[in-house]
Amino acid sequence: MLATRLLSALLGIILLIVVMMSPGIYLSIALTILAIFALYELFSALEAINIKPIRWIGYLSVIYIVLSNWLIGQDYSILIYLIIFTIMLVLFFSIVFLNNKVTFIDISATFLAIFYITFLLSFIILTRNMDKGNFFVWLIFLGGWITDSAAYFTGKRMGKTKLIPDISPKKTVEGSIGGVIGCTAIVTIYGLFINNYFSANIWIGHYILLGLIVSIVSQVGDLVASSIKRLTGIKDFGNIMPGHGGVIDRFDSILLAAPVVYLYLNFIM
Repeated sequence: MLATRLLSALLGIILLIVVMMSPGIYLSIALTILAIFALYELFSALEAINIKPIRWIGYLSVIYIVLSNWLIGQDYSILIYLIIFTIMLVLFFSIVFLNNKVTFIDISATFLAIFYITFLLSFIILTRNMDKGNFFVWLIFLGGWITDSAAYFTGKRMGKTKLIPDISPKKTVEGSIGGVIGCTAIVTIYGLFINNYFSANIWIGHYILLGLIVSIVSQVGDLVASSIKRLTGIKDFGNIMPGHGGVIDRFDSILLAAPVVYLYLNFIM
């Protein structure tokens, strides 16, 4: 099982590196495909508890990810408001004209799913398109996945105190602390690499703080996904990645890490 997990992770990392080294539009296309798979997984899970998301609206929302590739550096707040309002309007129309077929709970689930998947993933594009963004974007993936790995191995060796057993019985306080330490260390080391070789000139304290925040937020993202699985009675969201489950299982920590990295880089660093 561990060998399958490691091999699958290695292949995923190689594919990610190839995509990241390609022109930005290819990253947009890759994330669009991931978003469609993730929305499919989430909608399927919700349907298992008789919530009926409006799938076609969710799938159309991924167009925003492609648009994000050209929005960086522009005043696109009006466009965002327009997109949000349009989605809400279509969902409200669905209640009126599909009466007895669509409920307020259904459209609420659809709306939240769009933000949870589509809008959060778009921050990867926005970060990638920043100045030196092709280096900064790795802070998102390092932060999320190093936290996962460090927490997993620390918890396996030292874990005794349950973290939040009602949501995730296997996660421990010791594993969580290990994830924070591992993430902070790797993000700081990588930050120093960016400073030394690509003249980022960012104070080391920022990398330390960013690593700490990203690790905590990543673990919250993981627990959010676990709570959804517990609510819907599923073990994994899918099986697209052997040993890792579905897209959401692999990207749950990344979803919240992406906006944190982007916002920190823009408003604090």
